[in-house]
Amino acid sequence: MAARDQTSAGQENGAEASGARQRSAEDFDIIIGFLGFWGIVVLATTVWMEVTGQPALGWAMALLAIVLAFWGMLRLRSKLPRRIARRRN
Repeated sequence: MAARDQTSAGQENGAEASGARQRSAEDFDIIIGFLGFWGIVVLATTVWMEVTGQPALGWAMALLAIVLAFWGMLRLRSKLPRRIARRRN
């Protein structure tokens, strides 16, 4: 009976580890969405500043930083292992 309890406890720890991995992937997805939203906002602002003839260098540099961060997060996200665990309902 004790061996069976240890085995089930080990399986639960494994499930927790895969759940932690799934949560980290979800964190990457949240950050990617956040960067994507602000990338669109800064892109629209940069275009507006260019069209109206106002200085847009700062906005363009911010857009570059956001795009590079977005690209880096996508690269990191692709290196995570595939999600095989399903969510518990």
